[in-house]
Amino acid sequence: MKNVVAIGGGHGLSTILRSIKDIDDINVSAIVTVADDGGSTGRLRKRYTIPAMGDIRNVMLALSDSNPLMHNLMNYRFEGEDNMDIAGHSLGNLILTALTNMTGSFNEAIKETSRVLKVKGTIIPSTLESVSLFARMDDDTIIRGEASIPSLNHHIYKVFYDHDVEANSEAIDAILKADLIIYGIGSLYTSILPNVIIKEINEALQKSKAKKVYFANAMTQSNETYNYDLKDHIDALERHNLPIDIIVKHSETIPENIVGRYAKQNSIEVINNNNTKQVVIEKELLDFSNNLVRHDSKKIIKVVEELLK
Repeated sequence: MKNVVAIGGGHGLSTILRSIKDIDDINVSAIVTVADDGGSTGRLRKRYTIPAMGDIRNVMLALSDSNPLMHNLMNYRFEGEDNMDIAGHSLGNLILTALTNMTGSFNEAIKETSRVLKVKGTIIPSTLESVSLFARMDDDTIIRGEASIPSLNHHIYKVFYDHDVEANSEAIDAILKADLIIYGIGSLYTSILPNVIIKEINEALQKSKAKKVYFANAMTQSNETYNYDLKDHIDALERHNLPIDIIVKHSETIPENIVGRYAKQNSIEVINNNNTKQVVIEKELLDFSNNLVRHDSKKIIKVVEELLK
């Protein structure tokens, strides 16, 4: 039985987990960022001083084998103006908040909800603290809050916390037992790095003998990784002291009409200029349905199975 750890947050990590949860003879652990401070998550964090649960909810549903009704219920969002008490909140976020208050533990709330949703794997918040992410830009501007970091046209240099954040001990245990560690897919500075800049988690990654693999994004993000090529992504990860052995990147040619559509949103293809020191594996990974660039779960499965050999 192999132990696979995936690190990140948001929809990218969910795509990876949805892909690998049905691989035979593996234990899956997801280490998830809790630094989000926008939307429903941000409001609940502020009111109850608890870690962010939005990415946790997304990952939970990606690993769940429950029926579609439960998925729809967890994602159900109440309508109305955001200044109304319940408006804008997803039911899943409210359930996790209620269970945290009832059990006195965010970890327990996740475990109880995971049991109900028949989650295949273990979901681990990287910290149990309510934390705020900061970013230092190239011009030394400091931005506070994950939701604010990608919204300004500055070039991000580093992300950090303003105090020593205590790692979730379960995250450290999972990393040290891992045979394969996957970073990504997802936002570089606001999904992957908020986990690995926690000192104890970073130290565990340095000690781990697991194969460490970065699944590269196919397209840049307009305000977070504007104009980045593959090496720019790797340089950013290494600037935060992240060990990487292998990079997995898409090999497909993206259709011109889709490239044009993304260009209007200041997003371009992440190009490999063959100047990284790590091994780069190029594989078919993408799906172009609905004129969008998305990673294909079935294609990811094949790559992960190869990495586990």
